[in-house]
Amino acid sequence: MIDQATTLAIALICVALLLTCWRLLVGPDVLDRVLALDTLYVNALALVVLLGIKFRTQVYFEAALVIAMLGFVGTVVTARFVGRGDVVDPD
Repeated sequence: MIDQATTLAIALICVALLLTCWRLLVGPDVLDRVLALDTLYVNALALVVLLGIKFRTQVYFEAALVIAMLGFVGTVVTARFVGRGDVVDPD
C-alpha cells in the first residue's frame, strides 16, 4: 500500500514541478518568478523525501537537508536582490 501511495505522490509532485517550471519561465513579473523558484525548492525537497521513503535509504534524507539549506539561502539572496538591487552591501 505504501508503495502505491508513494508512486502516486511522486507522480503528482512531478506534475507540480513541471507547472512550477512553467511559472518560472513564463511568470509575468519578477515576484512571480521568485515565488516559483521558492516553490521549486519545496517541490524538489518533497520529491527527494518521497524517493527516500520509497527506496528506504537514508541518503535521500541527507540530500533533502542540503536542498533545504540551499533553498533557504537562495530565497533570501533572491529576495534581497529584488528588494535592493544588490546582494552584498558595498559600504
